Amino acid sequence: MSYLKWMILPLVAMLVAAAPLMARASVPHSRVPTVSAEELARQRDAQVPVTISAPGTMSQLSELAATDIPTLPSAALPQLPEPSIETPLKRLFCVEYARARSGLAVFGDAKFWWGRAKNLYARMTKPMENTVMVFSGSKRLKKGHVAVVTDIVSKREIRVDQANWQNHGEIDHATPVLDVSARNDWSKVRVWDMRSGGFGAHVYAISGFIAKELVRQAAND
Repeated sequence: MSYLKWMILPLVAMLVAAAPLMARASVPHSRVPTVSAEELARQRDAQVPVTISAPGTMSQLSELAATDIPTLPSAALPQLPEPSIETPLKRLFCVEYARARSGLAVFGDAKFWWGRAKNLYARMTKPMENTVMVFSGSKRLKKGHVAVVTDIVSKREIRVDQANWQNHGEIDHATPVLDVSARNDWSKVRVWDMRSGGFGAHVYAISGFIAKELVRQAAND
C-alpha cells in the first residue's frame, strides 16, 4: 500500500501542474482580421477632413486650395515715410516743383504737359518711380496739376511729392494716391487729404505719366 502511495503522489502532482497549460490550450485563438490590398489602397486614398484646432494652424493650411494661400513677398517692403508738409521759403507752384524734381523740360500749365511731352519724352499709362503724374484739367483743377511719383506701394496705390496741392504754396511729401478706376488703368484717382487724414472724396482724371527718358533729341546734341 505504501508502495502505491509513493507511485501515485508524484503522478497527481504532475497532473495538477499541467492543468493550467491544458486549460490555456483549450481556449481557441482569436482570429486577427485581415485587410486586402485593395481595402488598404482605398483607405489611403480616402480624404478624411482634418479637424482645425485654431485659425492659421498647419492643419488648416493643408485644407486650403493653392489660390487661397496668400503669396508672401520675396523681400520686405521698405518702411514708407509718413505724409508730411514742408513750408518753403517762397510759394511754389506744382509745375516748377515737378520740373525741378524730374528734370523734364516741359512748360506751361500742368494740363498741357501731357500733350507737350508727346514725341519728346516717354509717356505711359501706369505709374513708375520718378515719373510725373499729370492731372487733367477740370472745373476743380482748372490748370491741371502735376506730381512726382516717389514710391509704388501696390497696383492700386502710390506715393507722390507735390507742391501747392492745398493752394498754399506748400510741398506735400509722401502723399498717398489711390487708383479708383474700374479697370485699374490709373485714369481716375483719389488723393490723400492731409487735414482729415484719409483719402479725399473727389475723384480726379489722370492724363498719364511722363518719364524723363528722351524720345527725341535735337540734331546738334
